[in-house]
Amino acid sequence: MSLLSKDIDSAFEGAGSKAGLEIWCIENLRLVRVPKSSHGKFYAGNAYVVLNTILRKNGPPQHDVHYWLGNDTKEVDLAMASDKALELDASLGSCTVQYKELQGLETEKFLSYFKPCIIPLEGAYSSQEAHLNGDTYKVSLLTCKGDHVVHIKEVPFSRSSLNHDNVFILDTASKVFLFSGCNSTIQERAKGLEVVQYIKENKHGGKCEVATVEDGKFVGDSDVGEFWSLFGGFAPIPRDSPSSFQKQSDTPSVKLSWITIQGKLCQTGTDSLHKKMLETDKCYLLDCGAEVFVWMGRHSSISERKISISAAEGFLRDQNRSTGTHLTFLTEGLESSIFRSYFDDWPQKVEPKLYEEGRGKVAAIFKQQGYDVKELPEEDCEPFINCRGTLKVWRVNGDELSLLPVPEQTKLFSGDCYIVQFTYAGNDRDENLFFAWLGCSSVMEDRKATISHMNAIADSTKGDPVLAQVVGDNEPVQFFSIIQKLIIFKGGMSKGYKKFIAENGLTDETYGGNKTALFRVQGTSPHNMQAIQLDPLLQVSSSLNSSYGYILQTETFIFTWIGNLSSTQDHDILDRMLELIDPTWQPTSVREGSEPDIFWNALGGKAEYPREKEMKGYTEDPHLFVVNVSEDEFKVKEIYNFSQDDLTTEDVLVLDCHREIYVWIGCHSNIISKQQALTLGLKFLEMDILVEGLSLETPIFIVTEGHEPPFFTHFFEWDSSKANMRGNSFERKLALLKGKPQNLEVSRRNSWKAYSRETTPDSSRSQSVISNGQGSSASPATRVSGSNSMSSSNHLFSRPAPIARKLFSGSSLHGSPEAEQRSPSQSASYIQVDGSGDCVNFLIYPYERLKVMSNDPVADINVTKREAYLSDEEFQGKFGMTKGAFYELPKWRQNKLKMSLNLF
Repeated sequence: MSLLSKDIDSAFEGAGSKAGLEIWCIENLRLVRVPKSSHGKFYAGNAYVVLNTILRKNGPPQHDVHYWLGNDTKEVDLAMASDKALELDASLGSCTVQYKELQGLETEKFLSYFKPCIIPLEGAYSSQEAHLNGDTYKVSLLTCKGDHVVHIKEVPFSRSSLNHDNVFILDTASKVFLFSGCNSTIQERAKGLEVVQYIKENKHGGKCEVATVEDGKFVGDSDVGEFWSLFGGFAPIPRDSPSSFQKQSDTPSVKLSWITIQGKLCQTGTDSLHKKMLETDKCYLLDCGAEVFVWMGRHSSISERKISISAAEGFLRDQNRSTGTHLTFLTEGLESSIFRSYFDDWPQKVEPKLYEEGRGKVAAIFKQQGYDVKELPEEDCEPFINCRGTLKVWRVNGDELSLLPVPEQTKLFSGDCYIVQFTYAGNDRDENLFFAWLGCSSVMEDRKATISHMNAIADSTKGDPVLAQVVGDNEPVQFFSIIQKLIIFKGGMSKGYKKFIAENGLTDETYGGNKTALFRVQGTSPHNMQAIQLDPLLQVSSSLNSSYGYILQTETFIFTWIGNLSSTQDHDILDRMLELIDPTWQPTSVREGSEPDIFWNALGGKAEYPREKEMKGYTEDPHLFVVNVSEDEFKVKEIYNFSQDDLTTEDVLVLDCHREIYVWIGCHSNIISKQQALTLGLKFLEMDILVEGLSLETPIFIVTEGHEPPFFTHFFEWDSSKANMRGNSFERKLALLKGKPQNLEVSRRNSWKAYSRETTPDSSRSQSVISNGQGSSASPATRVSGSNSMSSSNHLFSRPAPIARKLFSGSSLHGSPEAEQRSPSQSASYIQVDGSGDCVNFLIYPYERLKVMSNDPVADINVTKREAYLSDEEFQGKFGMTKGAFYELPKWRQNKLKMSLNLF
């Protein structure tokens, strides 16, 4: 389908060229652009066209078109809105998804653009006036429904409008009241407070009082009495009050119909549907009950599409469907995950991204012709983790754990399972990251034992570490980055693996001796490189790839093979990995195209292999889902245009990054263990919500609130002060709304287990792992009145992070001093750390014991503050300045000086 430029409304000129929202309103039968200052203000007497554009890191832009229809919109404007939405789609190359939005029944995706809410205004929009007409103040009663996005509906100002299920806002001239029905959730009440804040700022200029009223509470509070007096006095609310929001059936019948050019519907399938039923030159209607889709083939005409839109709207009218039925228009090739989920075995499409492929292939062609050409860099694979940390690795052998010596930590076997603990310096505390690495050939008994052992070690570790399950051949970038130089051999050492081999009459492939072995070498730098032994059945020439380097080991010789598309960096990594596998090897180096016969004979003869540039798969932007778990149900719902504020403390959420997923657990959620969270992650992979072909071996990270690692937080615009708040979501929002954030607790606590010192199965540790930099003493902070969080005596508190201290400035909240166990003869001094003004007691130790590679390291110190344990004289001698002057330097400058002295 195409339109000539002259057929495109001039108001759409330049539309979709920039990221973000663009809004047009139909005014006097013409389309006018709405200025950004008026975005989010919708008039009930108008129809609007809304375009949201996302410019992705790679790949084409994503466009979503919504046409919003106010309750008082004229019929002629209704028809014009759908035509203009189709026209906008055509102007953008027919690559948009279109949604019909009705006032008060908007989709969650649409509402997510206008957080916290949309409150439609009476009257009509006028582009000619500086002010928005029809916007006169009046007392109003609003009902709020939703926990992540909010549907707002004005109801009659009457006691009969109230019910026990919803949250209500009463907006008066001097005060805004929030009434919480007894059956409403904490999340809904918290969202209601966001709407109250919005009303206070936008309708009252920030100058009005705010009051909260609980359902059933009617004595002892002046705000409660004032609220009910506005309704003529208190009276009980009937228990059977109907909700204003209708519930939809969970299991709708699905029907597919072809839309003829006369606008008639001809049913072509029901329930069991297949993609081949959709012909590219036709339009179809998919009726899913609560939602109806119109699918438009690539080769359908614009007149056929207009007829299809009219037919779909007529179908809803004729069927007397609920006004809440959502209508979505999809173009072939842009099907949403929900639409695809209704079809059996929808094929996984991997459309070539011409730009991404081309930029590498052009360089590859020149390389094959002998030119030295640098390729453009591929997608950034930044690990977002401090890789300067301490590593421990255990091999799992059933119920037994063996701590590997340092030289063996980077050598894993694909038939075994391992636990990897990585301790690194975070913000003001050490952090722990645990991996359960399950070899791709390991047995189920060892895998289960590994998860159990990892949970046990993590539970005995200070803080709240991040846990991850990783299956061999599916490692995330963080795993490679912390191990840095990894060799994965075939076979295994565990009793379970050996028993499995024997019982099934299989050949033991375990690497060793002079067996023939082929290794593929890969990596991005000398600090991130891997040599992976290929399966013996694949040790043939077809296993080669021009993009890599290989090591071929036989009984009599060693070859290194260099692909024509590999870079000089690849060659350097190949040499380094060769030395790591066996420093005594004297290899023969061959380039692709100049191999001797003995090389091909060792691989079973010459055969075809991939000679094109191997490109990384195109990765979509991440998606966030909230998970609702009950005894017999597992439901997920996507949160669109997500932000940090969507991580509500009562919820469990899954961040789907396609190559890995993160299960985030709020402190007030009903998940009681990380094992349970891991089970939820596996269930999410099984469901494959986005119909993206997620493997059950996709890495799963378990992250708890308040202990989010940088490789998780970089997906958000992260504010660490929000992550450190205490109380449930309602208490947090209420304290901020009333300007009393100092009543919230800021803690570095472990909500999963009682505090305990770090212990590991080998009863040793390579360095002190102090999760919060604090000792056992704690100073409780005041809380919002009525908090139902656990007593402060069960948790360990510390000073707020720098950002949090700014938020809580002027409060009486102080952290506990760090306590060190010492004898009376040991000397101590008080110093100021980070310029915070807090006095912290540190022991004094000599520099030789404090440096990172000391032969006699000090135990039980805060390893992120090694310099603080130096005497004033030795500090002055090493740093050339006083401690006070040092802590006034920028953090990066402090770290650079500490690194130069081996104190970081």
